[in-house]
Amino acid sequence: MKRMIPLMILVLLFCMVLSGCKATVKEVDQATVVNAVPANAEDTSGEKTVDQTTEKPETMAGIENLTRRENEMIMVMTINDIKVDATWENNASVAELKELAADGLTISMSTYGGFEQVGPIGKSITRDDKQTTTSAGDIVLYSGNQLVVFYGSNSWAYTRLGKINLTEKELTNLLGSGDVTITLSME
Repeated sequence: MKRMIPLMILVLLFCMVLSGCKATVKEVDQATVVNAVPANAEDTSGEKTVDQTTEKPETMAGIENLTRRENEMIMVMTINDIKVDATWENNASVAELKELAADGLTISMSTYGGFEQVGPIGKSITRDDKQTTTSAGDIVLYSGNQLVVFYGSNSWAYTRLGKINLTEKELTNLLGSGDVTITLSME
């Protein structure tokens, strides 16, 4: 009998540990949702896609935000004929840029300095320039009327607009071989 008591205590402790670690199906469903989109996939319009991110909301609020975002129009950047995944800032400059993109905004870009593409957006928009050191993928506003997309780095006073979600190598391949055309549209 004395040998049974320690064994029973061990079994009881084991059961307590297991019961504390389990999660219900409802808890798991609310905690993790994955919306996977394969990289380099083509969308239904037949446009090329370089990269798309995977959304992983961690809570039910994240699911509601994802649903809300799916119902909203988003600004899409296309470089030459390649749609790229970009994350946009939430500021007045981007809001005005979205208004311009609603009718489709095509910008003829020129290579500058071996690290960026620069092009006129056709009018001046709100700016909030701050001294910034950029990195590959940064999208900024220069002088209130120029769109700049970096595939290298520079330090200057810019208004941040967003970031292209590609590697430096992918950006150099896409932007570093001469002038490009960028189209901004709402989808």
